[in-house]
Amino acid sequence: MTDSLLTVSDGLAAAVEAANPFVVRVSGGRRSATGVIWSAEGVVLATEHAVRRDEDIVVTLGDGRELPATVVGRDAGTDLVVLRVQAQGLPVPAWRDAEGLRVGQLVLALGRPGRTVRAWLGILSAVGHDWQIPGGTPIDRYLEPDIEPARGISGGPLLDAAGRVIGMNTTGLMRGLVLTIPAVTLRRVTEALLAYGRLRRGYLGVAAQTVPLSAALAQQAGQRAGLLVHAVEPGSPAERAGVMIGDLVLAVGGQPVRRPDELLGLLTEDRIGAAVPVRLSRGGQIHEIQVVVGDRPAAA
Repeated sequence: MTDSLLTVSDGLAAAVEAANPFVVRVSGGRRSATGVIWSAEGVVLATEHAVRRDEDIVVTLGDGRELPATVVGRDAGTDLVVLRVQAQGLPVPAWRDAEGLRVGQLVLALGRPGRTVRAWLGILSAVGHDWQIPGGTPIDRYLEPDIEPARGISGGPLLDAAGRVIGMNTTGLMRGLVLTIPAVTLRRVTEALLAYGRLRRGYLGVAAQTVPLSAALAQQAGQRAGLLVHAVEPGSPAERAGVMIGDLVLAVGGQPVRRPDELLGLLTEDRIGAAVPVRLSRGGQIHEIQVVVGDRPAAA
């Protein structure tokens, strides 16, 4: 083995050793899962699909200590669960934002399905823009390492070649793929769950489906499809603003909407309580109304 390969090999092993203290095992389901320490004050992140129960959760630290954990909050849209253990001074990782990441860069995925850390070496096979699963939480960057799904990989960190944590890996968002939730998304969702116990989302209170627009309306609206409202929740922001069954929603906040997931993606937390312009067509006429975005109830 050449000196350069030995240097790379030793560097990767050193990165795993440095990460060992903040990669934890989470026992809260049929199998043990992996988690990452978020704060020195006892906040731990794991994947929501791997930790389905809310009771009898145990977090095993890198030094072998076993600590009972409570669920602070969950967000299935990012496959994230935030846990808390009663501990102080826990080791935390150095996080790296996704800016500057490039396809082809070396990455290390870590997991702790048992007592010791496991590691998988790969490259970043895809780096994209923001995205979301239908009805899910917006994720700030699409990051896909070329690493096969394996036991314990969900909930573990993805490291760059310098040992910094790019994000948390999950197999729960897209079947058959390991995806990485970037640090900026983890930060945003974790802060919301710590503050409210859930991720606040705006809502209008309508049920709608995609329909093609007539040729004349498409030319006038500048888009080929819109959302046909087939139900309006009583007392909802939409009803109070005058939205009616049969309306065609064309845009919200100046952004065209053609699919229900596009509408959900525009109803972000920062719009709750704010009046946003909703462009719609009624009886063939396009007009705009103001709707004050509500805070979607947890069961909605």
